Amino acid sequence: MFTELNSSAELESLKDSEAAMLVYFSADSCNVCKSLKPKVETTVHQEFPNMKMVYVKTDELPETAGQHRVFTIPTVLVFFEGKEFIRKVRTFSIDELIREIKRPYSLIFSE
Repeated sequence: MFTELNSSAELESLKDSEAAMLVYFSADSCNVCKSLKPKVETTVHQEFPNMKMVYVKTDELPETAGQHRVFTIPTVLVFFEGKEFIRKVRTFSIDELIREIKRPYSLIFSE
């Protein structure tokens, strides 16, 4: 489930230590963000159990959003081994997000 971040340093540390990570940028004032977040959380948790999920409130950490070129919310960034692979902004389909994550995820976590 989502872990709320409190600093840019925390995000950078996680990018270095997690093999797969989804970052959800949002704000409390965004109604689209509020409705989309639980859907992303549930689906990603079910489909990709080894993926770390973190939440960044852009109104509380504007510098973190700026460092990652996030100027519109909601924005989802997916990192594999510290590198950004996927960026979804504003309106996107959960199914599309899942399809794009599947291949790199399966390469990293193949059994």
